[in-house]
This record gives sequence, C-alpha cells and structure tokens, in this order.
Amino acid sequence: MPDTRTHRGSHPEDARSFSDQVIPILRQATADLSWLLTRGYAEKAAVKLVGDRFCLTARQRLAVMRSACSDQQLSERSSRLIGPDLLAGQQLALDGYNVLITIEAALSGGVLLLGRDGCIRDLASIHGTYRKVEETVPALELIRSFTDQLKVSKVLWVLDSPVSNSGRLKGLILQVGTNAGIPWEVELARNPDAVLANTGMVGCTTDGPVLDACSRWTNLTTALIRRLLPAARVIDLGHA
Repeated sequence: MPDTRTHRGSHPEDARSFSDQVIPILRQATADLSWLLTRGYAEKAAVKLVGDRFCLTARQRLAVMRSACSDQQLSERSSRLIGPDLLAGQQLALDGYNVLITIEAALSGGVLLLGRDGCIRDLASIHGTYRKVEETVPALELIRSFTDQLKVSKVLWVLDSPVSNSGRLKGLILQVGTNAGIPWEVELARNPDAVLANTGMVGCTTDGPVLDACSRWTNLTTALIRRLLPAARVIDLGHA
C-alpha cells in the first residue's frame, strides 16, 4: 500500500498508549531498562524482559527503548555536551533525517519523548523512503531560523543516501538554506553515522549510537522545541 500520509503526526493508538494513566508505567519501565543496561544486559533481551513485565505494546516498547540509557552512557554523553548558547562560531553537522523528522513530528502533534539523557525524540520512522509532508518546509525554516539565532558558522546536513528521495530532500534543504545567514551544505552518505562521528564538527543528533561516537554534540532539537515550539506536548519518560 502506498504511503499517502500528509503529516508526521501521531499513530491512531497513541492516545491510549500514552495516556496520563499509562505514562507512570512507561517511566518505571524506562528506569528498569536503564538499570539493566547499566549492568551490562543486552539491549534486545532487556527490552523484552521489561516489555513483558509491564505488558507493553510494540510502540510502547520502542518509546521506552528510545528513552532509556545506561549510567555510563548518561555520564559520557553529558561530558561531551555543548550547550546551545556556546555554539557561536561553531560548525554543526546535522543528522539530517533524525533532526528534521523530530521537528516535523513536533509541528504535527506527534508523540515526543524526553529521554533520560535530556534528548527529545520522536517515534516516527521512514522505512527506507522519505516522504515530504506538510510540516517539512516549516520545519526546515524553523531550523534555519534557530541556527541563525545561535550564530553558528556553518550547517552541514548529512543524509542517508540509500533512503529514497534523499536527493530531492537535498535540493529542498539547499533551497531553504539560500535564505540562511550562514552557509548550508548537504552531504549524501552511505554511512552517515561515520561521517557525523568524524567530521570534527559539533554533532546534532538524538540517535544513541551516534551520540556515543561523537566527540562533541549539542542537543539542538530539544533546544529548538523548548524555545520555538513551547506548546508541543513532550512526554517525560526519563524521570521516574
């Protein structure tokens, strides 16, 4: 069945899966998963153990998995974090789909999760093909406005070249970037994680493995949502 979505919004089951009554359970599940990860449990096995204990749906398990991290990961990520107000003059390397889709989800009322490491993440996925939605251009314009406000010196967007329509998105990003006060560049990469980890720039992502590989990173999407989209509903799963 073709993908005909026009928004990056919520799943039909999200109202029930993330209701006020369920959130405390998900917070405890996130805390339990983090405890297991801290003690060296494999993530897949730990997610199953916690998910089965709390009878979580597949989407709830994904939310808990994206919100949890070990004590070691939390400490390491915190030590390499650069606050947004310290980015003037810095060059940013954006995990393109990761950053863009989160802001699209924030604009369309999608589920947003505040994880243990302070990152706001979404539950959207692109399944190998990126589809432009109504929020795409507004999201790009917000990112342009925010990075201009931060007075960074350059923005490099890194996109997964195997994802269909990456070339079209590159063109759209460059088009929006012509109005930016700083240079915007786009790189299509077969292994964007490696590019982000080795550019020497400040990484912008909420993808855990990429965060763990970056020597420096900034919590760009979280800062943008907090400052420019304060009405977005963010579910805190990182603090039980």
